[in-house]
Amino acid sequence: MAAVVSRGRGRRTINEINMVPFIDVMLVLLIIFMVTAPLIAPSMINLPSVGKAAGQPDQVIQIVIGKDESLQIKIKDKTTGTGLKEISDLVKQAQTAVPDTAVVISADKAVKYEAVVRVMDTLQRAGIARIGLSVQLAP
Repeated sequence: MAAVVSRGRGRRTINEINMVPFIDVMLVLLIIFMVTAPLIAPSMINLPSVGKAAGQPDQVIQIVIGKDESLQIKIKDKTTGTGLKEISDLVKQAQTAVPDTAVVISADKAVKYEAVVRVMDTLQRAGIARIGLSVQLAP
């Protein structure tokens, strides 16, 4: 509701906003925040840690996905180029020779994530349980 001022002959409304209550509220909020901020203790976040496996695998099969989404399989020191359809058969053959074998997928950073998921899906559908992703830590 606008204030009405009478001056001489007629009545006229004042169209200005009274800023004093607004400033008072803001100063009270500022004081409240200044008093409560030192009382708030910084909380600690418990991040998960990397645990040690029960035992190291006897053999590691590494599947390398190149920039052009070509697949290579490394068993011990032997590298073989292969396709997506044959990869599960090669891994199963290697696992029959050495039962406790883990599969690690390494991919170039330019490879689409879809290609990595396709390889993982193919291996999981073939019944291969121990599948991991290779991560290179920045120096």
